[in-house]
Amino acid sequence: MSTDIRIKKGLDIKLIGEADKTTTQLSLGSVFAIKPESFHKITPKLLAKEKSHVEAGQALFYSKADERILFPSPVSGEVVEINRGAKRKILEIIIKADKDQQFQDFGKKDVANLSDDEVKAHLLASGCWPFIKQRPYDVIAKPDDKPKAIFISGYASAPLAPDFEYVLKGKEAELQAAVMALTKLTSGKVHVSIDVNASLSPFSNLNEIELHKVSGPHPAGNISTQIAKIDPINKGEVVWTVSPQDLVIIGELLLTGKFNAERTIALTGAQFNTPSYITALPGAQIKDLVTNNLDDDNTRIISGNVLSGTKVDTEDYLGYYDTQITAIPEGNDYQLFGWLLPIFNKIATSRALIFSWMSANKKYNLNTNTNGEHRAFVVTGAYEEVFPLDIYPMHLLKACMYKDLDEMEALGAYEVAPEDFALTEFVCTSKQPHQQIIREGLDLMIEEIG
Repeated sequence: MSTDIRIKKGLDIKLIGEADKTTTQLSLGSVFAIKPESFHKITPKLLAKEKSHVEAGQALFYSKADERILFPSPVSGEVVEINRGAKRKILEIIIKADKDQQFQDFGKKDVANLSDDEVKAHLLASGCWPFIKQRPYDVIAKPDDKPKAIFISGYASAPLAPDFEYVLKGKEAELQAAVMALTKLTSGKVHVSIDVNASLSPFSNLNEIELHKVSGPHPAGNISTQIAKIDPINKGEVVWTVSPQDLVIIGELLLTGKFNAERTIALTGAQFNTPSYITALPGAQIKDLVTNNLDDDNTRIISGNVLSGTKVDTEDYLGYYDTQITAIPEGNDYQLFGWLLPIFNKIATSRALIFSWMSANKKYNLNTNTNGEHRAFVVTGAYEEVFPLDIYPMHLLKACMYKDLDEMEALGAYEVAPEDFALTEFVCTSKQPHQQIIREGLDLMIEEIG
């Protein structure tokens, strides 16, 4: 069964540098790093030791709150360094990869003959559980919960986002195996959303899913937007989410017994000489992925997309959940009377001075300049124009800032994740850090409400 979801509120930010549909199989890098900070609200307890050898899929650490949740190494190799910060906080685990990769064997599984407890135990033991996140709070799911539904967004609408129809081509078997496993973990349905214009989506012919076709501007591809339209979250309810490429990893584990974390990464943005796709593993060093392809003159490199990604440099590492690297010009130049003159090379929702609305299909080479300074909230109504959820975004932001838990609950905090406020942050005339505010508010709710 297929149902259509149409989003009217939002904003498509069309940038130069969309990835060409060619994929380069890069050689395995030499150094990888797993950062516990990639797993929000997880306190790590180490299993691996310096100078020890690990196989791909072998656990490096586990969660202090639930020792069943393991975090595996993406490669086989030697743990050469464990970097720590203040109070001996673990910052990163550095692994020197073997030339010939060795995989820990978790055994092939016939999902049809597994019980729900057996599926859960297998995903926990193999280190695949961190791929399953929960709403509310947008954190790793609690294994003991029974979600009312599971959601997968097969449509990425963020700026320059990977084309899942291309990336997942030929992965139907892995996707089907993973979906069959997920159906055993929920009392409801597995909902999958794809682009209404997708003609060859690998999700189209899968069994045991509820398929939805989505249209409209970003954030139509955000999982929160789809949950709100399909099966909204009420207090006391839990839903789980899995990203498409993580679904492939789970499926391959079930079919082969190997934890193969390889993903297809989109190199996007105006600062890449040839925007395209590459294969890479989580934790790969950025310089190994962008060598000979990046114009590094005054460039901002982002692990993720321009709205919700993380600023990195070539010595940093690819985020554990990221499937995109974006490179755009650094915005450290200033235009005299920029606030007064008509502007044709920037995008905004307002028609005052900025004329991007005159060329709906034009692509822009935007930089990182915020075009303003931090100030108190100004009521303009701009947030509501790009925010499709039935929530008052400014009121929720303010409730998070003054830490009123009752108001946060009443205003819909259970339904949102920080990425849902990326667009409101983009159009904010006050230059407030919306995503950070929401993240801090959700963290407070976890601590006080649970």
